[in-house]
Amino acid sequence: MNKLLFSFLALCFLIIFQETGHTKVAGRNLKDEILLLNQQIEQPYRTGYHFQPPSNWMNDPNGPMLYKGVYHFFYQYNPYAATFGDIIIWAHAVSYDLVNWIHLDPAIYPTQEADIKSCWSGSATILPGNIPAMLYTGSDSKSRQVQDLAWPKNLSDPFLREWVKHPKNPLITPPEGVKDDCFRDPSTAWLGDDGVWRIVVGGDRDNNGMAFLYQSTDFVNWKRYEQPLSSAIATGTWECPDFYPVPLNSTNGLDTSVNTGSFKHVMKAGFEGHDWYTIGTYSSDHENFLPQNGLSLTGSTLDLRYDYGQFYASKSFFDDAKKRRVLWAWVPETDSQEDDIEKGWAGLQSFPRALWIDRSGKQLIQWPVEEIEALRQNEVKLEDTNLKPGSVLEIHGITAAQADVTISFKLENLKEAEVLDTSSVDPQALCTERGASSEGAFGPFGLLTMASKDLEEKTAIFFRVFQNQNGRYSVLMCSDLSRSTVRSNIDTTSYGAFVDIDPRSEEISLRNLIDHSIIESFGAGGKTCITSRIYPKFVKNEDAHLFAFNNGTQSVKISQMSAWSMKNAEFVVDQTVKSTM
Repeated sequence: MNKLLFSFLALCFLIIFQETGHTKVAGRNLKDEILLLNQQIEQPYRTGYHFQPPSNWMNDPNGPMLYKGVYHFFYQYNPYAATFGDIIIWAHAVSYDLVNWIHLDPAIYPTQEADIKSCWSGSATILPGNIPAMLYTGSDSKSRQVQDLAWPKNLSDPFLREWVKHPKNPLITPPEGVKDDCFRDPSTAWLGDDGVWRIVVGGDRDNNGMAFLYQSTDFVNWKRYEQPLSSAIATGTWECPDFYPVPLNSTNGLDTSVNTGSFKHVMKAGFEGHDWYTIGTYSSDHENFLPQNGLSLTGSTLDLRYDYGQFYASKSFFDDAKKRRVLWAWVPETDSQEDDIEKGWAGLQSFPRALWIDRSGKQLIQWPVEEIEALRQNEVKLEDTNLKPGSVLEIHGITAAQADVTISFKLENLKEAEVLDTSSVDPQALCTERGASSEGAFGPFGLLTMASKDLEEKTAIFFRVFQNQNGRYSVLMCSDLSRSTVRSNIDTTSYGAFVDIDPRSEEISLRNLIDHSIIESFGAGGKTCITSRIYPKFVKNEDAHLFAFNNGTQSVKISQMSAWSMKNAEFVVDQTVKSTM
């Protein structure tokens, strides 16, 4: 439809509905509904169920928490432009289900000398008496990164609309030997048996990344422990560190302060544009964290990552209502800054993921929170379908631009798999070298997502199986963006990682959350995750197609597939909001 014609008709409908008194639709203001329709026509890369503000720049998730039955989500936000700016504040939204969101006024913004140049990332801690406290990084009048404290003005307001700051901010300043701009992002605090609170703050000394450990008995006066809780050589500044316990043999989560039972600890740090983690044992008596198997955060291809695509500055929290740990992350744009300015917005959040430790104890599992299933509709199913070599099978009956797809593959006669020693191979480089069009034996096979009808544009999420000299098998998972768009000035880097499964005894499963310009892919039930941003030239929902494919020389069987069209989540602006987002 012509945009001018659409806008004229929309205005007519608005006038008619206002005159008849019908200005609310499904809990939304009719004006919001028309804005949403306009965005879908003029903004093909805006998402339907991933969190993003109505406009402007968004990056790190901050201080997610549950308070009096309401989920709170704060995030780094530039209120003036679709690019990173000189002033960054904490924007704020609330939800009852982690799916549908209400945008509120910004929560924390520069007002003190200790944060006058920006309010940067931080974390929430629930203090005794159910009192939320936010520790965050302020950029002070000297451009130093310092750590500040804020808390709600009115605890009886479940939306926590207003926040006040401690008059003694900053509470923590950069330690000796640490550059003023390399000390940031305080973690959620944990309380020891000794009654002492502890946090970690990211930073580096001489380019060696570390999580500085601080202790306090009153949450105001903090003292740095003599040794960092964790560190690594030549990684640069650690950003957004996260430190939390995970129970063994359970999919539940734990409160950060739990110190009894059978559990391990996770240390996560962001550097080089990725979120890395290691699992180990923490002793509060000796204030040390020992990574299992001696694995530390070095940034090598052997290290563990939450996600092997576009996924950064993550923050987790313990959801006490459902006894789970929930993970968020910033998913940046990979188009050009000029594109973002034209769009008027930049940045998405990953869909919230539940997180727990695998039964092997070697890695974490991530899976979209169960509430997402409320958006599913129009299920399409396949069972026991053979994909012969070179075959492409279109999946009809869903909205392919906004979908949730689960599929499992069964392989036989694996002795025909390609032979490759994968012990020292960079999986991302292997995915780039052997993309979706590179014929193998078992693989590439998987899904062609956000594809044009003629397959000129397509994003292939696929697997490839190799056999090693020792008789073991390796499963490679790739997100091939090389053909995702015919547009120029788009980053079409491919991503890849190995999946820790044995294809001789296990089916190879894949789940894709497809939402216009983002695809979140979960291999083997969430053992390996890859998030991709895509910008195909075609812009209409009906122009997007979904295919299962097999470009290997060996047949593979789809044992089962379920695909759903996804409804839009609700994103509304609270009627009390004073500022324009």
